[in-house]
Amino acid sequence: MTTTNIAGPDITLHLDLKGVIKDVTLSEAIADEEVEGWIGRPWIETVSDVGGDKVRHLVEHARTRGVSAFRQLTQRFPSGLELPMEYTTVRLGGKAGLMAIGKNLQAVAELQGRLIAAQQAMERDYWKLREVETRYRLLFDASNDGVLVLRAANLRIVEANPVAIRALGLAPVGRDFLADVAPRDRDACEAMLARVRQNGKAPAMMLHLGPEMQPWLVRASLMMSDPGPVFLLQLTPVGGSRQAPGSSAPVSIEELIERIPDGFAVLDRQGTILQANRALLDLVQVAAKGSVVGEPLRRWLGRPGADLKVLLANVERYGVVRTFATTMQGELGTETAVEISAVGNTESEPQHIVVLIRDVSQRLPRISQSAGSMVAPGVLTEQLGRTPLRQLIKETVGAVERQYIEAALELTEENRTAAAELLGLSRQSLYAKLNRYGMDGRALAVEESG
Repeated sequence: MTTTNIAGPDITLHLDLKGVIKDVTLSEAIADEEVEGWIGRPWIETVSDVGGDKVRHLVEHARTRGVSAFRQLTQRFPSGLELPMEYTTVRLGGKAGLMAIGKNLQAVAELQGRLIAAQQAMERDYWKLREVETRYRLLFDASNDGVLVLRAANLRIVEANPVAIRALGLAPVGRDFLADVAPRDRDACEAMLARVRQNGKAPAMMLHLGPEMQPWLVRASLMMSDPGPVFLLQLTPVGGSRQAPGSSAPVSIEELIERIPDGFAVLDRQGTILQANRALLDLVQVAAKGSVVGEPLRRWLGRPGADLKVLLANVERYGVVRTFATTMQGELGTETAVEISAVGNTESEPQHIVVLIRDVSQRLPRISQSAGSMVAPGVLTEQLGRTPLRQLIKETVGAVERQYIEAALELTEENRTAAAELLGLSRQSLYAKLNRYGMDGRALAVEESG
């Protein structure tokens, strides 16, 4: 065995034509390894188990073609050291055998390991950033105050939360914020923002904003962002004039609606939500009002025969609906039994509809007297011996069927089409059963369409 100090291969193996090692040359980096035991042994016995096929290909290709392609394998040393190596094999002239030239890939493997670790760290940082952005978005959208983000360079709106958009009637992103400030307040607003740009903060001030120039208390702060700094504005509505001592504060209808324990919503004629309270958000399992305002109520409401279409049809016809039984589907997959009362803003063709949605999932089921007597043991015992069993079963099934038909008609406000859907029957089958039980004289709640 010999060692060399010149820049070159880390391992050079002199092999015979069968791949048996005749001599070994090591570079200075691994010169301390004892490899005399390799001489006289097949090269294939000095590599890892998975490298045997690669060694056979290296020997065979060099013997038949004169030179082999580069292949990577793990070289095992008698000391137990294992190094990733890249070999190519060359055939020498005549019967001189083969020369296997190997380069240590440990530095490359370390670099690859560092690259993978760096990629994993970047991925972890990316998901942490996404989590922070998600929390920021939830807080931004759920805030009860108006929040605006302005580009410090030109005071154009970068972002606005739903409260600011609705309350101020803001135009899309990119509008000049000063255009929404009353002319008499613009100089003061610019002075405040200049002070914030210089000192990072400034005392809050009252500005008149929006189409109606309502008074708002504005607080501003400076944040660094890319490509430039931005102003964060928090807008709080200013209440009416101070009350005289001993006088009571005016009642806020919005606050009372927000405190209603039942779900409250204002809809347009198509069923789109225009206003909602916190109880409704809890029913549909969302965090912010911005997630429901502008969405159709049918997204969360309804079951076959008791959906939003039926509810709106009854409001359109009668102007008011009471105890409309249906279900609410939450965003997290829960289903809640509810009762709805609804009224339009006019007796006919209402443009806006108010609905009150009550959770009745915890209410105990009501057992009617007829149902109790129908299955009462005493009644059944009295009939035994007087009426054949088949007739008893037929009468009991008929009574139960009649009761469910009556319940379905009651739930759907006598709408036979909706009742048939609720019972899983065709309209023809329902009409036949109504005729059988003498119920075909009941008034229709909604005109039947062919």
